[in-house]
Amino acid sequence: METALNNDSVMARDTSSPGYQAYQILHIGFTVAPVLAGLDKFLGLMTNWDKYLAPQVNSALGGHGHQFMLAVGAIEVIAGIGVLIKPRIFAYVVGVWLLGIIGNLLLTGGYLDVALRDLGLSLGAFALARLSAIYDK
Repeated sequence: METALNNDSVMARDTSSPGYQAYQILHIGFTVAPVLAGLDKFLGLMTNWDKYLAPQVNSALGGHGHQFMLAVGAIEVIAGIGVLIKPRIFAYVVGVWLLGIIGNLLLTGGYLDVALRDLGLSLGAFALARLSAIYDK
């Protein structure tokens, strides 16, 4: 066990290692993407995010889906900043958040392509969380 810890410490200092570089790519990506998506909930430059909210969810919210999506945007910005500061924790938050988005998309009965993409993103977020155990020192 001690050898494994020593190897992890050596790897964490080796910025030329493929593992560290993969960690850096994921760390930057899962910081920037949630922040941009979150901000766009307010700006609407990329898409009308309200269309992705399942009608059942909007009904459960008493028709306040747009306000909910604004709250979602704020949470996404916070999650992205959290990944920047503490990826070992917030990468799991983003991964679980993406699973929730998948559940919502499945309720819509459409956007299955987006749900599949978000599954890949959630796996990447969980991979970042695991890599953070080594590289977030």
